[in-house]
Formats: sequence, structure tokens, C-alpha cells
Amino acid sequence: MPNRLQFEQSPYLLQHRENPVDWRPWGSEAFQTAREEDKPVFLSIGYSTCHWCHVMAHESFEDETVAEAINRDFIPIKVDREERPDVDAVYMAACVAMTGSGGWPLTVLLTPEQKPFWAGTYLPRQALLSLLQQAARLWREDRGSLLTAGEALTDRLREAEGAGTGFPDRALAGMAVGLYARSFDTRWGGFGHAPKFPTPHNLIFLLRYARRTGESQAGAMAEQTLESMYRGGLFDHVGGGFARYSTDEMWLVPHFEKMLYDNALLALAYTEAYQQTRRPLYGEIVRRTLDYVLRELRDFQGGFYCGQDADSEGEEGKYYVFTAGELRDLLGPEDAEAFCGWYGVTETGNFAGKNILNLIGREQVQREPVRIRPLRERVYAYRLERTCLHRDDKVLAAWNGLMIAALARAGLALDEPRYRDAAVGAAAFLKRSLTEENGRLLARWRAGQAAHPGKLDDYAFCAWGLLELYGVTFRTAYLAEARDLTARLLEQFFDGKNGGFYPYAADGEQLITRTKETYDGAMPSGNAAAALVLSRLARLTGEARWRTAADLQLGYLAGATRTYPAGHGFAMLVFLEELWPSAELVCAARTMPEELAAFLREASRPELTVLVKTPETAKPLEELAPFTEAYPIPETGVRYYLCRNGACARPVDSISEVRRLLEQN
Repeated sequence: MPNRLQFEQSPYLLQHRENPVDWRPWGSEAFQTAREEDKPVFLSIGYSTCHWCHVMAHESFEDETVAEAINRDFIPIKVDREERPDVDAVYMAACVAMTGSGGWPLTVLLTPEQKPFWAGTYLPRQALLSLLQQAARLWREDRGSLLTAGEALTDRLREAEGAGTGFPDRALAGMAVGLYARSFDTRWGGFGHAPKFPTPHNLIFLLRYARRTGESQAGAMAEQTLESMYRGGLFDHVGGGFARYSTDEMWLVPHFEKMLYDNALLALAYTEAYQQTRRPLYGEIVRRTLDYVLRELRDFQGGFYCGQDADSEGEEGKYYVFTAGELRDLLGPEDAEAFCGWYGVTETGNFAGKNILNLIGREQVQREPVRIRPLRERVYAYRLERTCLHRDDKVLAAWNGLMIAALARAGLALDEPRYRDAAVGAAAFLKRSLTEENGRLLARWRAGQAAHPGKLDDYAFCAWGLLELYGVTFRTAYLAEARDLTARLLEQFFDGKNGGFYPYAADGEQLITRTKETYDGAMPSGNAAAALVLSRLARLTGEARWRTAADLQLGYLAGATRTYPAGHGFAMLVFLEELWPSAELVCAARTMPEELAAFLREASRPELTVLVKTPETAKPLEELAPFTEAYPIPETGVRYYLCRNGACARPVDSISEVRRLLEQN
């Protein structure tokens, strides 16, 4: 049997190259074969660090009987959802429409015309064999019913592409807060029941809503959740960083895989909380999260890998858990007693006889005993000797955009140049390795090879990251790159009549639907991120084209989010910046003044956009933001030009005067 996956770069596809299933990568050749051989398509979508994807692979795709049934009656296609989020989005929508829920591994049966007629998630071996047998029989004996079902579902998906229009208002943001409050777990933090997901973009919205409105409940819900997530096993107390989600209500037992996007977004949420509260604990969580990413997920060329697996030696979580006895052997009786007492380690354990380290129930987590840190470092070094976790070593543009934003914000807030420098390195990697000569983004890089045209999330998240990086470095190159990416978004992805961004470009591969997605998932909606970028570019540059597009996009999102605003936390975040007073500041000086950097560090002010004009940046800045041409650079000192809500104050010469102007009603 030919090995059709051997030349792929996706770690997920490569994991399946030795399967007896004759997998093919997604592409026209596979569907042409399906038409020629008159067979339906067996589509399997997952990702390399997905625990249940591994389970289904071992149970079924490595099984000769299952493989024989798939190869005989179907054309099997394997897709990495992280490389092809557009394909995943289409068929996940089909799964949700058919079953009411979705997840990975995603299993879909298609016609050779790519129309789904059955969809589901994980299937045990016997259930999969039964499905294969029935579907093959119906394809031979009652194909008309399958084709009718496929046509009907495709029509339903296409009908869902539209969305109402409106205009965002403060009541919509307030409605979202009310919905979060209704599902809030007052004991353990978080929302809803187990399993619990971090959804850090919702927490950032709640923190900013509390700050803008003075409604303390929103901030209290966010802070309780942030502290509870850190206390539990969701946070890796030995090596830093967060797992994907908690399987229980108290955040103790995680699904142990770690993903780049979760850690980027959580770093942003804890940075926001740190800037609002100045609690040292939040700053420490940011450092330990980003230090984990820099230590274990960074490629030597500057990009960031996707994540690490939950399993080692065939067991989920084995890498992360300890017995009390092995910690005594490692640390000695006295140090082990202190370490185990701090992290809740017992002889009986809390996870299959072993221990997930945690701080649940401890009163003062911010007052860590001095002796704990060096002991933790010894335990970390010991853990490194265990069987290595599988690492998904592809670099995704979208996820790296999120990490650039997180590193830039944290570097500023914590006054840690190493985080800023890591963001600069990742931005250079994106430009060097994931950007074509014509300026178009590619979605994935691995082992020196880049592939797949960039999708909405790639452009939107990378542009967001570059805008955050400009706000830390004030290098106009980052502002120019963000502008260029956003211009391509408008050209290739935007519905200029109704608003909304499509998931893939107009000149890209056309799937059975081109649905505009607005709901947030584990990551924010690309449509909401694009709205944020448009809004900020409009305020930074004063250019009418960004304002026009932003208004259309905001109207589209207002219509799309009105039925359930709590499912659109990132869009609500954008509405906060648009609906409450904003301000624009231009700093003109010979060099970047340290007082401005200190001012920006002291608090989160997303409503304030800042440009810095120096002799070196004057010309490129005037091209990017033409209105800055009228602002002279003083021979000595600094001059600040502040505008609020369309009205400009007189120029002032110190940041203390800027602060006073901002505090005026």
C-alpha cells in the first residue's frame, strides 16, 4: 500500500502514516478518486496532541479489520484541524447541526462532492465498524436518501451564512455580563459545570467591563476564576503554563495537554488582572506561564510550536503526577514534608493513587514560603528525566500572533524586556518564514517548510499581535505590517456589502460553504479580532477607510451577537473600546521618553491609542497616519497632543498633564 502521508509536514498526519488505513491528505486528487471509484469519503479530523484522537487511532485506525472496511468502501482522508481550520469549521458546523455538539476526533462521511451525510466524534471500534457497514450498504442500495440528506444539510449550512445587522450598544455588553453571572460557579469560579474551559477572552472582557462601568461583580467573577484556575491542577505548578481544560468543577484534574493559544490568552488575562489590581500573584503567574512557553515551545528561530501532548507511555497525565514516596526519595524527609504540605500531596493521592500538585483550600497562595521555589526547581529537573512528552512542533501563524500580543503586553506591564524581545523575534519569524514575497501569509511552518494559504484567523491575530508590539516598541514597521495584513483582509475576506469576514480568501480553495463565524470557541472569533484591528487602526491612523470598514463590521457583529452575547466575549471586548470614551495621544520628542513608558506600564488603557513621533519615525509615521505631519517635534523636551472623543486639548509638556487631562470628565 502506498504511504500517501509520508511527505506531509503535519505531525498529526505523520502520526498516521503507518496506519493500515490508506489515508490521503485533503485535496482535489482524493475527491477525484472518490468520483472515479464511485465511493463516499471517510473524513477524519483531529490534531496531534488530542488524547481521544490517539485513543481512536490505537483502537481503530491501527486495526486491520477496521482498515479493510474503510479502504474497501471509502476514500479515507485525514485532516489536521490546526493546519486546515477552514475545512474543520465547515464539517464541525455539520456535526453540530446533525448532533447538537462537536469535538475531536471529528468523523464525517461525505459524498465525492464534499457534502456531508453523517457526522460524529469519537467512536469505539465496534460502533465504527457498524457505521461503516451500514453506510456502505446504503451507498450501494439507497444512495438517493444519503444524497438528499447531504443536499439538505448543505443547504442548511449555507442558510446560516447570513446574520442580522444592527449597531452595538452598552446594553448588549451588560446583557453578556448578566448571562455570565447566571452561569457563574460561586464556589469554584468559572462558568457552567464540568468540564470547565478557561475562556480567557471572556475574563478580559469582564475585567474591562468592571473598570469601565464600576460594576464590581464582573471583576469579582473574573478574579475568582483566575485565582481558582491557578490554585488547581489546571496550572502546572512544577513547570508553569496551563493545560487545556479541567475535567472537574474545582479545576483540580486537567486534560493535561498544553496548547500555545491557551497560554497566550491566559497570559493576556493575567496581565490585564495584574495591571488593574497590581497583585504580585498575577504578575508571577504571567511570568511562569510565559517562561514555560519560552523554555519548551519556542523554536530556535523565534517561532512558537503548537503544544505538548497529554500522554506519555500511553497514559494521560503520567508525566505530571507524583507519589509522596518518590518526592521523599528525591527531596529528603524534611524538604519533602514542606513541599508536599504546600502542594497538597498525600499518601493516597488525588489522581489514580498519585498526586496532581495544587493549592486548593490554601488561604494565602501569594505568600509562598521561600524554600518552595528551589524545591520546585529540583522537582522540575527530576521530571525532565521522564519520558518526553510529544511536542507538536509546527508553527501556526494565527497562534503566534496571539503569543506576540501576550509577550508584548507582558513585557510592557512587567517591565521585562526579554518578553518584548521574544515578541520581536516571533514577529521577525512570521515575516521571514510565513510571509510570501507578495505579502500574503501562509498558515503553517514546520521543519523549514511553509504551507497553506493564510485564513481569517491568521491575518486577524497576526495584525492584532503586531499592533500590540507597536504599542510597546513604537517601531513603525510593525504598524505598517499590521496595516498591510488588514488591507489584504479587506480585499480577500470581507463582505463589503453586509459586513463580516469569510474564513478563507475569495481566491482560495472554495469549500461547500463559506460561513462567517462569529462565536468564540477556545480562541476568540476571527471576525471579532478583525473588528478590533479595524477599530484600532482607525483610531491610530485617522484614515477613513479603516473607520468605514470598522463601522460596517461592528454593525454586522451587533446583529450576529444579539441573540447570545455571552458566546461572543471578544466582540463585547471590542464594543467596550467603541462605546465608551476613547482617546488618542501623539508623543513628539527627539527620543522615546521614559516617563511615557512608565505611564503605559502602570495601567491597562485599551481605550487610549498612542503614537510616538521622533526624527527617525516621522516620515513613515506621516505615511501611516497623515494627520501627524502637522505635529512638530520640539528641539528639546517632549510635546504631547491628546484628543478625546473628537476634540483635541492644547499640547502639554509632561505625562502628569496628560494624566490630568485623561482624568477630567
